[in-house]
Order: sequence, then structure tokens, then C-alpha cells
Amino acid sequence: MTQRLATVILAAGQGTRMRSRRVKVLHPLAGQPMLFHILEVARKIGAVRVAVVIGHEAEAVREALAGQKVEIVLQREQRGTAHAVLQTRPLLGRFRGTIVIVNGDSPLLTAATVGRLVKAHREAGAAVSLLTSLLPQPKGYGRVIRDAEGKVLRVVEERDASADERKITEVNVGVYCVEPRYLYDALEEIVPDNAQKEYYLPDMVGMAARKGWKVETVPAAAPEEVLGINTRIDMARAEQMLRRRIVERLMLEGVTVLSPETTFVDGTVRVGQDSILYPYTFLEGKTEIGEECAIYPYCRIQNSALGRGVVIKEASVLTGSRVGDGSTVGPFAHLRPGTVLGEGVRIGNFVEVKQSTIGDGTQASHLSYLGDAVLGKGINIGAGTITCNFDGKEKHRTVIEDEVFVGSDTQFIAPVRVGKGALIAAGSTIVEDVPAEALAISRAPQVNKPGWARRRGGERKDPRGKEKEDRSADRRVPMEFDALLSLTLVERFERLAKSYEAAFFQQLGALLEKTLADPERKKVEEFIEFTRRLSGVYQNLAVPDLLRRVLDETRFLQWLRKEKKGPMTDQWLQEIQDLLGGGTERK
Repeated sequence: MTQRLATVILAAGQGTRMRSRRVKVLHPLAGQPMLFHILEVARKIGAVRVAVVIGHEAEAVREALAGQKVEIVLQREQRGTAHAVLQTRPLLGRFRGTIVIVNGDSPLLTAATVGRLVKAHREAGAAVSLLTSLLPQPKGYGRVIRDAEGKVLRVVEERDASADERKITEVNVGVYCVEPRYLYDALEEIVPDNAQKEYYLPDMVGMAARKGWKVETVPAAAPEEVLGINTRIDMARAEQMLRRRIVERLMLEGVTVLSPETTFVDGTVRVGQDSILYPYTFLEGKTEIGEECAIYPYCRIQNSALGRGVVIKEASVLTGSRVGDGSTVGPFAHLRPGTVLGEGVRIGNFVEVKQSTIGDGTQASHLSYLGDAVLGKGINIGAGTITCNFDGKEKHRTVIEDEVFVGSDTQFIAPVRVGKGALIAAGSTIVEDVPAEALAISRAPQVNKPGWARRRGGERKDPRGKEKEDRSADRRVPMEFDALLSLTLVERFERLAKSYEAAFFQQLGALLEKTLADPERKKVEEFIEFTRRLSGVYQNLAVPDLLRRVLDETRFLQWLRKEKKGPMTDQWLQEIQDLLGGGTERK
């Protein structure tokens, strides 16, 4: 007898007791439709052909099976299990081998048990063999009827069984091995002479016995394997049993699972040796965890790949991501689809990454969003950094090259590129490309309003009821712009350095222009633009230091001395020299 195997999976039923719009065999168990668990059994026993009989919600089942190596057979009318198998005759009627028939709602069935059935069937030279089980409470199952010598006579469904027959505890599991030369002729002879007026597949057992054909039975290895799914209660039990099997397999393969009862791993997940899974870990889909990884509590990892020695800290979520060797993620981090982390990357608490590639050794430790970005190696991302990738219509990319330092509270308005080794000052909004090794600074003006808090809240008192000392006299009193004309250059610059309102700069420019001719306007604008930048960069410097910056970084004073000779200019320059302790003149 040839050793070839074919498998017929019955998946046409509606499953009314599930109370669901979804067809029963597509309800998920351990991360995949329950039908797929039977497909896995067929693959493991070496079936060269797999036929799936569909009926109810046929298109949904057909769509779910897309990409699977199966042959789909449609049962247009659901007229019973025998009628369903008969629909496969055009495919397997001339198949030279053994046909295994299983139900699509038996996800706990193992390949080892089916393999034993096939082996016993072939060794006995049987026409039909069936899997059975002894159940102390066999309600709902068909009973196996034997004669006094133990020979199988028939299988009777519970609805059609007598009171004495219902006391029998040996049940039919619904898994068969049968030879094609017998199967299809027997199916043609079955009649719907039963309570449900359906064509019962188990009737072929009685037909074989009456014709003197060999009938073989094999007991299931464990009662749990025979559990069929009819209700959501059954499904919950099956889920628990499947996950227990998965976790036990992982532990036997060298994975430490600290709390098997609270660890949830799909059957499609792979975990490397010496990795540790902490309680309330959820590993889903096509996830691969490398060796020596640690997954801490309340993490969910879905369709992701982790390298060796990766640590995922508490309450982190990873979906569709890849994490390189030695990287750390979390706690409370979120890696969204398309995220690729290099080796030794640090993604810290409350950091979200989406559709981004992050190079080796880069760190984003706190409160940041990195979306549609390409980050190089050795970058520091300060807290509160955001790549502003969406303009309301399209997504744009941010590129940050190697060894960039990004200060806290920085926004990158994409599309933008930052060159290698650049430094982005804290609080900046970057709207233009930054050259390599440059310092980029962009800050909103700071405005101090002396006495405002006191005027708003009245005189404040300390906890003992005493009035606090009023220091408002030390604060600068707001000055009208016209009063600037009477100030010396040092006083004007001091006032300028401590005011960052756009209106102030405009008025100051207008005042300076009053003392200059039109051809000199360009120099005035140059000075105003310089001081605007200077006020944002050096706002914490004392006035002498600010003036040194002026001497170092602008030609304005040199031009002023050369072009605007006179007592006022000499007085201004003398003040600067006195303030700087006789500072060197620039030539």
C-alpha cells in the first residue's frame, strides 16, 4: 500500500451556538484562526494534498486561506458531514493513498495522535479507522457501539441513541482514516435517516462493518484533544490549553517563563534560548525573540523581531518593528510599524517611534516622538524632541546624521536634514537644513514684565502672616521707545539685550534710522538682525560679555567709528572701553 496521505478538513458549518457573525473556524485561538491549527496538523503528518470544504461564509474562509497550500471545495448546501466529504470526490476520487478526514473546529488535535491513527490504520489493513476517547461525561458526542467481543458495529449520534446507548462512555472524536476506493462508494449509499435529516459521515463505519470490511479504532492520547469548539466557553478552554502547550514547549527549549499562567504566547512566536519572559507578557503573530533577551511585565510585542540580548522594559508596545542586538526599549515606550533600531540603541520612557530607522548607539531616553525619520549613529535625542512629519496632507522625512546632539524640547519641521556632528540648542524649532558641525538655535523671545505678579495678586505674605519684602524697585521699569534716544550706546544695548519682543526690535530699528542717512540703512538692518539673534543666544550673559560678543561678531561699531565721527560717537566708544576695562580696539 502506498504511503501517500491526503487530508480533508470540514469547515463548512455555521456554528450557530457561537452567536457570532464570524464563521466558527475563523475565530482566533492562540493568535491564529482555529482552522489554521488543523492545517498545521496536516502539514506535520506529511499530507501531500489538503482539501478544505467550505460553505457558510465561504468567501470569508476563502480569503483567509489565500496563500495557503490547500484546495478549496465548496459545499453549496449544508446537508451533513457525509455530503460535505462527497464534494471532494472530483479532487480525490482517484487519489492513490490514504485520506485523513478531520473537523476544522478541533484545534487541540495533535499531529502525534493523528500519526498514530494513520499508522494503526495501515498496519491493520483497515478500510476505515476512527479516533475514539473515553469521556466520563460524553454528552454531545456520538457513541461507539461494539458487540460482545469488542468489534465495532456502528457509531450512533446522541440524538438518535437509545437510553442505554447514551450510557456508553466511548465516543467518536470525528477523525477518520479511510481508503478512497471504499470512501466515495460508501458515501453514495448513506441516507438521511436520522433526527436531523442529514447525511452523517459516521454512518460509513456501520456500513463497513456490515459489509465485513476491517474497522480499526485508536484512542486519543488525552481527553483534551477531542474538545470540539461549539461555544465561546469551549473556545476559552481551548485557548487556555493551547497556550499552556506553547509555554511548556518554550520552557523545554530553554526559555525561562516566570509565570506560565500569566504569560501569553502565540503558536507562531519563536523565542531564543536563555531569554526570560516576565508575567503578563504578550507575544503575538510572527514575532521572533533572540537569545538572552528579557521581556518585562505588561509588554505586548506583535510581528516584531528582536536580536540578541534585547531588553524590553515594563508596559512597552512593539508592532511590526525590528530591534538590534543589545538595545533597550522602555519602560512605557511604543514602537510602531516600520521601526528599525540598530545595535545598542536606547529608547526610553514615553518615547514613540514610527516608520523610522535609528542607528547604532543612538539614544532617545525621554518623552519624544520620532516619526518618518532616519537617524544615524551615536545621536543624543533630548527630552521632548518631536519630528513634525505631517503637514496636514502629506508625510515628510527628517534625516539626522551621525553624532548629532539634539537639545531638549526641539521640533524638526520636516522635510529637514541635520549634518554630522551638529548641535541643536534646546528649545529650537528647526525649519531649515543644518550644516555638519554647526550650532543651530531658534528660540521664541522671552518677555519679563516687572511687577506683574505683584500687581496681579496683591501684596504677598509669608506663612507667618508677615508681608514679604518688596523687591520691585530693583526691577527694570518699562521704558517708552522715544526715551531710547537719550540713552548712551551701552544703555541702548542693555535695553535691547533684555527685550525680545518683535515690536521692540521694529521700533528700535526705526529710532536708529532717524539718526542715519538712507544709504546707511543696510548697516542698521545688519545690526538689528545681529542683535535679534544675539538676544536669543546670549540672553543670560552680562552686558560686558554681550558687548564683547558685539566686538567679536559684528562690524557695526567699527563702521560707526569710521563713518560717524563726532562727540557722541567718541563718547559711546569710550564708554565701551571703560566698561570693558580698556578693551582693545578692532582694526
